[in-house]
Amino acid sequence: MFDQREKIALFIDGANLYATSRALGFDIDYRKLLGWFKNQGYLLRAYYYTALMEDQEYSSIRPLIDWLDYNGYKVVTKPAKEFIDAAGRRKFKGNMDIELTVDAFELADVIDHYVIFSGDGDFRTLVQALQRRGRKVSVVSTMASQSSMISDELRRQADHFIDLMSLKNEVGRAQAPRRPESEQMDDDGEEDE
Repeated sequence: MFDQREKIALFIDGANLYATSRALGFDIDYRKLLGWFKNQGYLLRAYYYTALMEDQEYSSIRPLIDWLDYNGYKVVTKPAKEFIDAAGRRKFKGNMDIELTVDAFELADVIDHYVIFSGDGDFRTLVQALQRRGRKVSVVSTMASQSSMISDELRRQADHFIDLMSLKNEVGRAQAPRRPESEQMDDDGEEDE
């Protein structure tokens, strides 16, 4: 699947990867994740995308973001937007699809193999565009959870589908007891409160 001569870039949809790993019953060890992909080829970049709740004095995701930023990841954030839905519930939206797509496409001249950590079907168009430019695209998500975390269209479009469960021994660690509030967004980047 990987060629040692390939330049690889990781594009991690933070909320989506978090939800996927939780559904599978383990947490991601980001140091091990980076190391595993460095062994697969020449890892040029590793991006991590997440929305942050800006109005909170402390966010439980902040230590992770800081650690990633100092340990080989390019962290891309934006403030989550708060709104009230039709039922009067307070919700947060923090979709990072556009940022991920623009960053991926800007590197199309230098990356050989893209690894997108998301099951969001909205990325199918990005995968198609990268493939038209002669690039390989692998998608990491899962079909092993109770409800599949990857859209069928995205899985079929990707050159390779990697089930996160198959990487558990390489990149996993014991599950933490609590879920950070900023990663409680669903696959569309929305959160109930």
